[in-house]
Amino acid sequence: MTVVLPISASRADDAAPDPTPASWAARAGALVVDIVPGVAVVATMALLALASPADGWARWVFTGAGAAALFAMALNRLVAPAATGWTLGRALFGIAVRDRSGAPVGIGRLALRELAHLADTLAVFVGWLWPLWDARRRTFADLLARTEVLRVERPRRDMRRLVAVFLLAVALLCAAAAGLGYLTVYRHERAVDAARAQIAEQGPRIVEQMLSYGADTMPADFARAQGLTTDGYRPQLVAQQQAAQKAGVKSNEYWAVSSAVLTNPPVTPDQVSMLMAMQGQRGDDPKDLKFITATVRVDFDRSADGQWRVANLTVLKKPQMNQAQQ
Repeated sequence: MTVVLPISASRADDAAPDPTPASWAARAGALVVDIVPGVAVVATMALLALASPADGWARWVFTGAGAAALFAMALNRLVAPAATGWTLGRALFGIAVRDRSGAPVGIGRLALRELAHLADTLAVFVGWLWPLWDARRRTFADLLARTEVLRVERPRRDMRRLVAVFLLAVALLCAAAAGLGYLTVYRHERAVDAARAQIAEQGPRIVEQMLSYGADTMPADFARAQGLTTDGYRPQLVAQQQAAQKAGVKSNEYWAVSSAVLTNPPVTPDQVSMLMAMQGQRGDDPKDLKFITATVRVDFDRSADGQWRVANLTVLKKPQMNQAQQ
C-alpha cells in the first residue's frame, strides 16, 4: 500500500513561483508617466526661452525651469528607485526594476540602463517592442544592464490620486509658462515693431540734420548735430566737424533718397540699424556747387529719455562728387 505524505509548509514556501515579468502595457504606461510630463515641461520652456528676448529676464526664468524639470526627471528615474524602489509611474502600475536575482538595483546600474535605452531607440525603436516576444519581457537596455522589470505589490499610498495631482500641476505649470511667454514675447515684438517704425520714419531725418549745415548757421548746426548722437559717437562727429572747418567748407546739405531697416543685427526695442542712400550738395556759390552721392549704414540707440540717437555711421560706398553743370 502506497501512502502519500503531505508536503511540509517549509518546502511549499521554497517552491514559491518566481516573480512575474511586467507586461508591455504596464511598462509603457509607467514610462509615459515618468517621461512625458517632464519632456513636455522641458520642450515648453526651451521654446519659450528661444522666443524670449536674449537680454531679458524671461529667458533665464524659462531656462532655469527647464533645467529644474530635467533634474526632477533624473531624481525620479535614478535616485527614487534606489532609495524607495519606485518611480512615480512604476509605483502607479505596480512594477519595479530588479536584477536577475530579484534584488533592487543601485543608481549606477539604473544610470547605465537609462543610457542603454539609446540602443532601444537607435534600433528603429525595435528595442522598445522587444518585451512583446521576449520570454522575460526585456528591452535591449535590460539585456545590456542585466535587469528585469517585475510585477510587485503597489505602495499603500493612493498612487492614482498622487499621479493625477502631479499631471495637473505639470499642465498648470506649462499653461502658466505659456501665458507668461505670450505676454513677454508679445510685448517684445510690439516694442520691436514700434522701434522699426520709428526709425523708418525718423532715421533719415536724423541723419540729414546731423550731416547738414550752412555757412551762416554753422555753430548752431554743429551743436544740433552733436545733440543727435550718443556719447560714444559724439567725439568722432566733432572731429569730422573740425576737419570740415579747417578744409574751408562753408555749406553742406544732405538728404536721403532711399532707406531700409536692417534685420542683421536683429532689431531690438533700443537698437536699430539702417541702410541709406544719400545725396547732397556742397558749397555756397551756385556756380561752384558739388553734388554728392554716398551709401551709409547707421546704427541708432534709444537714449534714456526715449529719443533715438546716432550711435555709429559707416560709409559703405565712398562719396562721389560731381561738379554742377552750367
